[in-house]
Amino acid sequence: MYNSFKPGEEWLDTNGKPIQAHGFSVFYSEQNGVYYWYGENKEKTKGGMGNTIWHWGVRCYASHDLYNWEDKGLIIPPTPDDLESPLHPTYQMDRPHILYCEKTGKYVAWLKIMCGATSQFMSVLEADSFLGPYTFVHKIYKPLDMDTGDFALAIDEQTKKAYFLFDRPHFEVVTATLSDTYTEVTGEFSAHYTNLHPPFSREAPTYFRHDGRHYLLTSGTSGYYPNPSKVCVFSDWHGNYTDLGDPCENDTFGTSFFSQFTCVLKLPGTDKYIAMADRWKPTKQQQKMGLQYLKLVEKAMSGDRHADLIKPDKSVRPMGSLSGRLLRHAENTSIARYVWLPIEWEDDKPVIRWYNEWKWEDMK
Repeated sequence: MYNSFKPGEEWLDTNGKPIQAHGFSVFYSEQNGVYYWYGENKEKTKGGMGNTIWHWGVRCYASHDLYNWEDKGLIIPPTPDDLESPLHPTYQMDRPHILYCEKTGKYVAWLKIMCGATSQFMSVLEADSFLGPYTFVHKIYKPLDMDTGDFALAIDEQTKKAYFLFDRPHFEVVTATLSDTYTEVTGEFSAHYTNLHPPFSREAPTYFRHDGRHYLLTSGTSGYYPNPSKVCVFSDWHGNYTDLGDPCENDTFGTSFFSQFTCVLKLPGTDKYIAMADRWKPTKQQQKMGLQYLKLVEKAMSGDRHADLIKPDKSVRPMGSLSGRLLRHAENTSIARYVWLPIEWEDDKPVIRWYNEWKWEDMK
């Protein structure tokens, strides 16, 4: 049994197995007072040149205290026998997000799918229960006819309108208004953090709201190697986004504490927020390599501000299609860990500080 958070350390479920829910979100159910932690199941992704498994579906865990998590199984399973399905485990299914639509009474899941670096689109599914089963609304969906990368989904608490905020790889962040069913975009959109290139372009948008203001956490684009985060604030979804800089204080190496944020949870009935992240490369050797990579980033910053440190794979089919073949995945993301840290506030700016061990009950 756990009674505190220890960021970066191995986290086991109530069965004693490592939690496998990466690129994740945490959903709080007001109906039963349960937290659901769901994300990419990487249990079969061992890395190496022979590995063709990127994911093994979306796994979900349930908790009442945020410390101890019961495995609820796969709420969106893979389809290993169907290369024509976007859920085939060779394809890069990332960052599942689920919203509840009051109008339809449906849970709506959006998934980012990549079939190699140049084929990116969304899959959209629905279910009557949070735990599924989910069925496709759109297998291959290109919102605004744009390429779509990392993304967030958000509901405006006052209007109940929903928004799709995504990295348009890799030069801007787009905010698009969703339909009343939350299953597609309406055509209304705005662009932010525009005309940027890796490693300066923004990805992994993570939305939260505080004191009537909207906030968005983002990371730079440097693959699995961590980099400094940024946070911006806005009052109008399609208005100006004001950058507030790096929220991580005393982040010695400029790596967001060797992690990438993916979710911010506001604890129900409180003004407490938890910033949640993946530590994709948890070993000391991996972190050393990451710091060497950051030196290349610093060199790019002092010279060519359009230096592209990520080389795309141009051997796959056009955007918005399935590759129809097995893809190789060298990274062993099954060993990735998690970093959960409290958000503190200095005026209107969120600040994230490192704690080796902490409890949400002690947050001010």
